[in-house]
Amino acid sequence: MVTMAFAILFYAAAAILALGLAHKIHRYATVPAPLKIPTTPAPTTAAGVVLRMGREVVLFESLFRSNKWIWLFGWTFHAALVVVLLGHLRYFTEPVWLWVAWIQPFPKYAAFALIGGLGGLWLRRVVLDRMRYISGLSDHLMLLLLAGIAVTGLLMRYVERVDIVGLKAFALGLVYFDWQPLPGNPLLLLHLGLVAALMIVFPFSKLLHAPGVFFSPTRNQIDNPREKRNVTPWAAVPGARD
Repeated sequence: MVTMAFAILFYAAAAILALGLAHKIHRYATVPAPLKIPTTPAPTTAAGVVLRMGREVVLFESLFRSNKWIWLFGWTFHAALVVVLLGHLRYFTEPVWLWVAWIQPFPKYAAFALIGGLGGLWLRRVVLDRMRYISGLSDHLMLLLLAGIAVTGLLMRYVERVDIVGLKAFALGLVYFDWQPLPGNPLLLLHLGLVAALMIVFPFSKLLHAPGVFFSPTRNQIDNPREKRNVTPWAAVPGARD
């Protein structure tokens, strides 16, 4: 019964996540951008835009320029999260991909960095007056959800070991639609339940800044208003020239 319940839960969560993200990304992509508003100094070529977006996504360049402390916590959290997620690919691949096997020593350290970065981001919402003023209940609940996932994951690694073989069999069973028994460890069930909850709320939360950054006109526009007039399709006049 537990296996069936969690299998259905994860299929539903995956469907909500995929459809929700697809809907939001479609909306982002079709929203008109009637003005040229790239943050200066801005690139004047498409290649420059790609390079700028790459620095923004990988290095958080604009955040680094505006606030070094927030950048430190934010970049640490996101970088550690990527490492942890990549490490979890071992549960969904058989045989395990070579590069996934190679990075396995790193996620256990990245998990501590993840909690440290998350704690710093959460602390600023409590300590700083302006951040506390604009922080709603949903912001704290989202941080609590992320912290719960990270803490339960660490507890399963260092305090209460779980049946890794059984867990991988369950994960692979979900991928191949061949359900296998899920270990009944309460800590594991809590961890998986929190992960499913995060997948469900992701498309409706502020976490959408992950795909949203690619559609920010201040970052993805070429600074060429003098060379080419920017006219959105709905505002274009038939026969008019750029």
